[in-house]
Amino acid sequence: MIEHKEHFHGSDLEKIEAIYGIKKEDIISFSANVNPLGISYKLKNELSSHIDAISSYPDREYTSLRKCIADYVGTDFRNILVGNGSTELISLVIQIMKPSKALIVGPTYSEYEHEVALEGGRSHYFRLREEEGFDLDLELLQSTLTPDIDLLVICNPNNPTSSQIDRFVMRKILDTCKEKGIFVMIDETYVEFSDNYQDITSIPLTQYYNNIIILRGISKFFAAPGLRLGYAVCGSRRLLKDIDSRKNPWTINSLAAIAGEIMFKDTDYINETIELISSERIRICDILSSYPNIKYYNPHGNFILIKILKEGITSEDLFDATIKKGLMIRDCSTFPFLDNKYIRFCFMKPEDNDALLKVILDELAVHGHL
Repeated sequence: MIEHKEHFHGSDLEKIEAIYGIKKEDIISFSANVNPLGISYKLKNELSSHIDAISSYPDREYTSLRKCIADYVGTDFRNILVGNGSTELISLVIQIMKPSKALIVGPTYSEYEHEVALEGGRSHYFRLREEEGFDLDLELLQSTLTPDIDLLVICNPNNPTSSQIDRFVMRKILDTCKEKGIFVMIDETYVEFSDNYQDITSIPLTQYYNNIIILRGISKFFAAPGLRLGYAVCGSRRLLKDIDSRKNPWTINSLAAIAGEIMFKDTDYINETIELISSERIRICDILSSYPNIKYYNPHGNFILIKILKEGITSEDLFDATIKKGLMIRDCSTFPFLDNKYIRFCFMKPEDNDALLKVILDELAVHGHL
């Protein structure tokens, strides 16, 4: 098991406040990967009118919410299970699968490895290589998928590399896994930010494959991490029933269930989010392209991974410089296979992105010409 160092998560604003003496309200978090527009416009206007819903238990089956999600993602509502954030669902899937050996495509989110370890399993990493821009080598992955592997875990688009796998390639992966008896868990937390989202999401594959489950949530795209609402999409009704039997009843409160129904229908908000992230992704990449001592990797999520090519400056230096300006980036030295030359930041509003780029580029200039 790879050892992870202590680090600041995007939600660790209280720690930052204590160490740097900056009020958490004054920090712009480029580390949390949350939609800069804030919560859905319709949700802000409508949720308070449903306050009386807390006087009764929610529907234990969450049928109305599941039908709303089904319309949003384009599937049968019976293929959907809701949970207390995607984190609960990751845990439940791994509890059911109890993999003795899991293969995780990484560097990626550490929670997958953590949950496998809690169930007594071992995690191995399939390494996305820097020299290949962190894009997946399909043939190498297929040759690595041996029958002793129980579970393959893929984050798509991947955090922190912002690389992605299209559905054509994912189908080839699933075919190989089907032959070898391997189950596949795909985390699509960031897929809605992708420009060609409809070609990336694996949800249509759940109609044809029963060895796949897809997990999503509302924390990032809908900027609502505090509501703790996640959902799984799977073609195996039996597996969904098994997972549901492990869940505590009513893990989603009445207001969160109602909020989900409101936000999934807020097309103005959804379209504005896609337009903002897409335009800022292009603009920021154009800016970074003119600086030879910075290398960025083609981003598909709402964040970008950058490698510092200049000697004598590290990710810790840039974290320190930006947080002192109230701007919090992610030092990526704690991810498997990455070191203290990598940082990640998400795309916020244009003026905030400009402020962050100025600090980063000025700090690099202090250490010599860019």
